[in-house]
Amino acid sequence: MSQEIRGRGLASPEAIVLAVGGLYVGQSIISGVTFTALPSVLRDHGVSLDSIGLTYLAVLPWVLKFLWAPALERFRLPENGPSRSRSIVLVGGLISATGLVLAGLIAPTNIWPIMAIFVVIAFAASTVDIACDGHAVESLRQRYHGWGNAAQVGGAYLGAAIGSGLFLVIVTQMNWTWAMIAMAVLLSMLGLPFMLAPARKPEVVRMHRPSIGQALRRIEMRKGLVLAAFYAASQKWGLFMLGPFLIDAGLDLTSLGTINGAGGMIVGFACALLGGACVRAWGSRPIMILASILQTAALSGLGFAAWSGNMPQLLLITLGLASSSGILAFGFVALYAKFMELSDLRQAGIDFTLLQCMDSLVSMIGGIGSGWITQHFGYGACFGTAAAFTILTLPVVALLGRRTPSDVETENSLSPRVAE
Repeated sequence: MSQEIRGRGLASPEAIVLAVGGLYVGQSIISGVTFTALPSVLRDHGVSLDSIGLTYLAVLPWVLKFLWAPALERFRLPENGPSRSRSIVLVGGLISATGLVLAGLIAPTNIWPIMAIFVVIAFAASTVDIACDGHAVESLRQRYHGWGNAAQVGGAYLGAAIGSGLFLVIVTQMNWTWAMIAMAVLLSMLGLPFMLAPARKPEVVRMHRPSIGQALRRIEMRKGLVLAAFYAASQKWGLFMLGPFLIDAGLDLTSLGTINGAGGMIVGFACALLGGACVRAWGSRPIMILASILQTAALSGLGFAAWSGNMPQLLLITLGLASSSGILAFGFVALYAKFMELSDLRQAGIDFTLLQCMDSLVSMIGGIGSGWITQHFGYGACFGTAAAFTILTLPVVALLGRRTPSDVETENSLSPRVAE
């Protein structure tokens, strides 16, 4: 089975990185509002921690998007003719922006109506993500993976900083409704670079039918799914209750919003760029190992702070920023570079989506579970358990993060990517 791509009117790598970066920023604004800002607003209104944990049900579309990825990928990449990525991005962006405006008309403490809307938004955003990831993987050669993933993760942190930082500032200075409208407008603007980028119009003749079965038959993908599960859990599980922890430690929403916004943007974006340079220099595996070691130290510090109860607030903020912005961004550039490396060019949207779905699945489990653990056993147990799991994950990352000869053979057997 093969695929031939004969390009004409191709976009430059820089244009591709800029275009997909804007989409990743927009998607992460949604994530920042849903999974960081909303829990903090709910806690500020006195909602219980186990109820706050239910907000992570909005991860469900990100977990299940592999179910519709094959059909979407076949629609996006017809047997003959240009890609339909732009149409998917346009429709998904409109649904997401409309959903944010509707959510702004409902009080945030009305949990179930709010969650229903955010699930619809997540469905639209995750569908756009399938098209965006497929476009990036098939358009960038491996030597651009580090910078492509730096834009992906850096854009994610910029969006998360806006969604969890600027959003909270607008909520406190104005109100929930205007904050949601502002996010909807910004989301629409961020999609413009992708829609206005030079069109990539390859003439495509496909003899490969994209499917989940094709992905799972490859041993590299099966190993990648295990790696994604362990690495994402080790990096994320201890961070879901960080916002409520800082609120309970005495921070107000304005201060937390400023820290998540300015601090998260600067630290996360800088560490994403650093991660991209390091991945290009040394590969993804050593960077994931280093990030795991650093995350263990940061989570252990947060756990000690929660148990002791007398750590200076500045030190808590420093540990929180280092863990949730710096280390996470630095390591996830490497993880996503590994995802690109494992993805088959003939069905990049499906393969990358499967790996991301595993990430989302363990994130949803961790979000709900960490809320329950924290409610019943305290913040110290939450951070301490996460630190212990990160240590146990190190040998898994070291073993499965290696680049195998079959990876090289698979890459060399496929047609070259479009962007030179």
